[in-house]
Amino acid sequence: MKLEDFNYQLPKELIAQFPKEKREEARLLVLERKTGRIIHRIFREIVDYLNPGDTVVLNDTQVIPARLWGVREKTKGKIEVFLLEKKDESTFSVLFKSRGKFSEGERVIFKDNLLSGIILSKDEDGLRLFKFEEKEDLLWEKLNKIGEIPLPPYIKRKPLELDKERYQTVYAKKEGAVAAPTAGLHFTKELLEKIKEKGVNIVYVTLHINYATFNPVKEENIEEHKMYKEYYEFPEETAQIITETRKKGKKILAVGTTSCRVLETVANISSQHQSNLNLSAHSGLTDLFIYPPYNFKLTDMLLTNFHFPKSTLLMLVAAFCGSDIWKKAYQEAIKERYRFYSYGDAMLVI
Repeated sequence: MKLEDFNYQLPKELIAQFPKEKREEARLLVLERKTGRIIHRIFREIVDYLNPGDTVVLNDTQVIPARLWGVREKTKGKIEVFLLEKKDESTFSVLFKSRGKFSEGERVIFKDNLLSGIILSKDEDGLRLFKFEEKEDLLWEKLNKIGEIPLPPYIKRKPLELDKERYQTVYAKKEGAVAAPTAGLHFTKELLEKIKEKGVNIVYVTLHINYATFNPVKEENIEEHKMYKEYYEFPEETAQIITETRKKGKKILAVGTTSCRVLETVANISSQHQSNLNLSAHSGLTDLFIYPPYNFKLTDMLLTNFHFPKSTLLMLVAAFCGSDIWKKAYQEAIKERYRFYSYGDAMLVI
């Protein structure tokens, strides 16, 4: 398929710059895949689309304060260091913004010597590596003091105190993401309790969102696009509950494209060994790139925000829709003035 197949025009004023005052009061566009029918709801009403025995899959990754501002010791020039992915206890792949070329071994100092690090060589994906001169137990504490919440570039403002809470799901617990799994931002603890009370299972996976998720697709033939690897975890408890859900003929709702990619990664691994998909725990790296056509093995329903044109996220949504009805849904969302992207409204594809 061609890159232009995933393009659309969005009025800039529909790009949400702030979160909704209350998470669960975001709007929810419900799209029926088989009929193309569109229903307009409020997010808290998602409970109506879940039945006892169904399973909701949440990504419990936690966004780290990934944007740092420092000074290059040698040149005294200012530098922005954007953390992409943790490689070991003190080393990250990063993006830099600064004048002049970088040299291996160059030292960067942050916040009056509170933290410092060394520029290393590039990794196998061509991304620069950066090693902090701090032990892991103190590193996270210091990063939380001086780092900035990494709001996406289409949010045209500086991060505020409110973003520390709102650009994070209420169930985030495993540090490692540089962008939020935004479909989950609409849930409150009270809404999750209401879902449980209905007899619906809630399980967790982890996918630490890194450069892979927002790396732009540049190839006109999308099959040539290379996805960077992202670390994921699929716990044993999750495996057991999802296996049981499938055996009972109930449905699995993937909350966000990241949860969906973990499910489908595990399904692809499992199907190589057994046909009945008795799932087991997995962890590792995934570079699964989902685009049309794709046979989803574990995802029955998909909850997602509205995504950027030509992005891998939108391609996954298009694949799940199974046809171009995603375009109809997006046109309807624009017409009805839905709010788009990270702090925007949500879409449930059933």
